[in-house]
Amino acid sequence: MDKMRRLRLAKDAMDRDWAEPGLDLDTLAAHAGYSRYHFIRAFKEAYGETPGQYLTHRRIERAEDLLRTANLTVTEICNLVGFSSLGTFSARFKTWTGLTPSEYRAKHVGRGAALIPGCYAMLWAGGFRKGPGVAYGNDAHGDDVHRNSEEAP
Repeated sequence: MDKMRRLRLAKDAMDRDWAEPGLDLDTLAAHAGYSRYHFIRAFKEAYGETPGQYLTHRRIERAEDLLRTANLTVTEICNLVGFSSLGTFSARFKTWTGLTPSEYRAKHVGRGAALIPGCYAMLWAGGFRKGPGVAYGNDAHGDDVHRNSEEAP
């Protein structure tokens, strides 16, 4: 398999799984069939930025969209787009956009349709997480997951 095709496999994984907090450099390098250090060099040579920078930009772009359209807190958006630290999310967001997430929302809200209720946005983004990797609705095996046994069908 040629170099660009292998790098595209890893880039496709980032485009598809950008919200997964567990998406790390070793996993991406494995998609491309490279060691982590060779992967970083090859990816930057091909795309002009490191895999970490690319993934951060994808997450920030999605956060921008949610800040404009969803009635969710900044913390909820931070978690939905794959950041585990609100401080890191806010700092990276400000570096990328020039505004804090709250400033960005204040500047852009009201320029289009009404905000999507947070509960709909959360369900659309994968549900309400019960724990690492498990959301209400379906578990990792596709079985229904309920809040308690009284809700079970």
